[in-house]
Amino acid sequence: MTATSRFLISPGAKVNLRKRSTDDDGGLSKQEAEAALAKACARLFELQALMYAERRHALLVVLQAMDTGGKDSTIRAIFSGMNPQGCRVTSFKAPHELERMHDFLWRVHQAVPPLGDIGIFNRSHYEDVLIVRVRKLVPEKRWKARYDHINAFEEMLHDEGVTIRKFFLHISKDYQRERLQRRLDDPEKHWKFNPDDLKERARWDDYQEAYEEALSRCSTKHAPWYVIPAENRPFRNLLVARALVEALEALDMKHPKPTFDPADLRIE
Repeated sequence: MTATSRFLISPGAKVNLRKRSTDDDGGLSKQEAEAALAKACARLFELQALMYAERRHALLVVLQAMDTGGKDSTIRAIFSGMNPQGCRVTSFKAPHELERMHDFLWRVHQAVPPLGDIGIFNRSHYEDVLIVRVRKLVPEKRWKARYDHINAFEEMLHDEGVTIRKFFLHISKDYQRERLQRRLDDPEKHWKFNPDDLKERARWDDYQEAYEEALSRCSTKHAPWYVIPAENRPFRNLLVARALVEALEALDMKHPKPTFDPADLRIE
């Protein structure tokens, strides 16, 4: 059992988000969690360098959350010290015209990291069984088929060397209200406030139901979901970082052997 096991969704498990904590702190103080995070990030940076050198694996990190769930701040806390040559963040907004002319995974596949790199999805292909479902943007028969399409897509990526870890940053409706009010009260944060967020908030229960089905149907051995309590930021960041360290350490990566004998070379 690993440090993050209790937040992992086992394949086939039925998810009930109401029974999962949003403010768990793991029994750690803020200082303890931040110190543990620094250690986990240092190890993650070492593993990134090793993966970048070996070029046999890639890491895809999927972050999903309700509005104000902390996707951006999680990315900043964990990945800011990464080698930018081997790390890229992709934010998936509403598809533009060209993307709508293709299948829903077309734009996603183009953003999958190449071997050696880390890719972070800020929102992802799961929007096509979340917002698309809640807003009824396509017929029900069409979005219902997408769970199997997603599972097959992720299995194919896994088979080709992409390690996938998916994180739902879990917050309560009360916490979201507090965060939205802070944005509204602070003139410097008005740019982050979108009145349309209130329309999405009114559909809270529908989104929770959509998330529960996506988490239940699409947490697999090759691409597991974690439900991360996200209201305690230090502990949230620590859990995500630890899960990624566990995933990369399990790959048993090695530095590539040189194609020459270093003992034969002299630098004048």
